[in-house]
Amino acid sequence: MHPVDPEKIAEYVTHSWYEYSVGDQASRRPAEGETNPKYSGPKPPYLVLDTDSKYSWLKSPRYDEKPMEVGPLARTLIAYASGDAQVKKIVDSVLAKFNAPPTALFSTLGRIAARAIEADIVVQKLPEWIAQLDDNMAHGDVRIHNGDKWDPESWPKSCAGFGLEEAPRGSLGHWVEIENKKIVNYQCIVPSTWNAGPRDAHGQRGAYEAALLNTPIADPERPLEVLRTIHSFDPCLACAVHVVDGKSRSYGRDGVAVPETEGSTSLPPVPAALYKAVVQGGL
Repeated sequence: MHPVDPEKIAEYVTHSWYEYSVGDQASRRPAEGETNPKYSGPKPPYLVLDTDSKYSWLKSPRYDEKPMEVGPLARTLIAYASGDAQVKKIVDSVLAKFNAPPTALFSTLGRIAARAIEADIVVQKLPEWIAQLDDNMAHGDVRIHNGDKWDPESWPKSCAGFGLEEAPRGSLGHWVEIENKKIVNYQCIVPSTWNAGPRDAHGQRGAYEAALLNTPIADPERPLEVLRTIHSFDPCLACAVHVVDGKSRSYGRDGVAVPETEGSTSLPPVPAALYKAVVQGGL
């Protein structure tokens, strides 16, 4: 186990629809990051993306030049490897029920189990946290934030900073640079960027892509295994898919066209089998 070094966090745009002033083969630390959109993909609507070139609106975050998976599974594994007694007890109990070794957690089922394990831990911690809150309030401590730098008049002319936090979906970071009380550069790396980002300049895959490699598919017409694996990351992406044909008719169950609401975006029709796979897969 090693402590996190924020200086080792960087992002690539080699396969992302952005460009860097230093060239797209180089990475940039978020403190000096750039977000310059430059779409070079096919004209929508399209069915295929060329993954040898740029194919995503997400950047490719890396830690010490390596892709990372973030989220409940990562937190659970770190706590388990660190010897956290509460986490070890629950994880060992879950593994015993499945008659599986700890390595079994590196899977779709492992990610789902980790989310349940974290929920169990939070429930157990709630009485302790509520007691701490009650004690603080009883002693007149009702602070909800650190207000030392709240007033812009207290800021230096030039300043920069960052904040790292664990959100439910995983590691979250915000970087900001301020000049004369105005933000001149702001960058953030959210959990789904870590997990869903495309390949980097070295061809390394992000967590989503790596998790899908060699996934057995029972029925190619109903690729539920793919959906389940992606869902196990709890993506911060669209939670529903609306299929619309060229006449703005939305395709419902069994591929039957139904009226679409105002403002719909036209997309090509999809086979009923694929629609069923998406719906029954829970997307």
